[in-house]
Amino acid sequence: MADAGRAPVLTPELAQEIAGETSAIIGLNVLITDREGTVIGSGDTLRVGTVHEASRSVLETLSPRTHTAEEVRKLHGVRPGITLPIVLDGVPVGTVGLTGAPRRVRQFGRVVQRQTEILLQESVLQRYRMVRERAREDLLRDVAFFDPDSADPAVIVARAAELGVDLLVRRAAVLVVTSHQDAADARPGPSGRLPSTASPLRTVRGVFNASHDVVAEMRAGRIAVLCHVSTGADWAYGLEDRCHSLVDELQRRHGIAAHVGFGEAGADVAALHASYTDADDAVRIGPKVISGEAVFPVRALRIEQLLTSAGHRARARFSRDQLAGMADQPAGSPLRSTLVAWHESGFNLVHAARRLHIHRNTLLYRLDKISTLTGRNVRDPAEATPLYLACLVERLDKL
Repeated sequence: MADAGRAPVLTPELAQEIAGETSAIIGLNVLITDREGTVIGSGDTLRVGTVHEASRSVLETLSPRTHTAEEVRKLHGVRPGITLPIVLDGVPVGTVGLTGAPRRVRQFGRVVQRQTEILLQESVLQRYRMVRERAREDLLRDVAFFDPDSADPAVIVARAAELGVDLLVRRAAVLVVTSHQDAADARPGPSGRLPSTASPLRTVRGVFNASHDVVAEMRAGRIAVLCHVSTGADWAYGLEDRCHSLVDELQRRHGIAAHVGFGEAGADVAALHASYTDADDAVRIGPKVISGEAVFPVRALRIEQLLTSAGHRARARFSRDQLAGMADQPAGSPLRSTLVAWHESGFNLVHAARRLHIHRNTLLYRLDKISTLTGRNVRDPAEATPLYLACLVERLDKL
């Protein structure tokens, strides 16, 4: 794993950290050199940058070497002690040395050598994970910002394949927005550092853990998922259940509230881009119009999505014209609430009255009053629908 693509493995910062901490623990000076024999980390920081001549022969033979007080007189930059090679995946990357009487330091040599190699290996693995994490973030951004006029979907599919991701598998986009990031301002941005194992990202991955699921953090407080879904007609119900489980887990493990939106399913780059756009709209619009909910399928918000696609001025003009006769009836007033419930209950008197917790005769009285104020026969769905849409516009624009 210590290949050129991730070189240099042994950086001065890492070498100094290892040498400094190990020196403090064992009470002996530890120094680390690079492949040229130059000291890049030492408990004695004055030695950093000097040449350790003994390290060059150790790197050539890949064998430990002890240095007595008599021997070091013939060597440049060397003190009594022991020097051992640092080897990763069969490749020498430097040396580690301990200062002291050879008989004393020899017992620590192998332990310090092995510990240094383990720490370096962990550093390589962490760097590999970070590179892979950023590649997944870039892949999600490729989907989020896909433009068929300027991007070739085949290139994105090929890039995904290098990560072991088949973008032609059926998926739906899911967006998770936590309390750390307001949905209205949450747009894909620069990637941050690799999250800790206790991060919300890890929790999201625990819920969306199928082999074809792709999860990445777009920015702080905003996590995107390309979730593998079945070909059955009821796939959305299963996905909605998983989203609710995720919201519960985020609250239980991290004490944070979250809103989740998801789009329709697709099996190519263009369809996944559309799904991502829909998920973005759902998580942005949903909390404004459906109180008390945390999960928002875009299919439940298509009307609101269409309304928000119009310009603000056009929406305001439409709402003002349709509700002119009810200008003195604010949002949430009995008549406005009746108008919304009437439409969302399928223009059914029994269902609407039950939803409003009022008597059927009270509902009839309110409907007649709305008709009088607006000049529309609200018992006719064709005339009531524009009024209902105008109420939705006001709700969207005021919240």
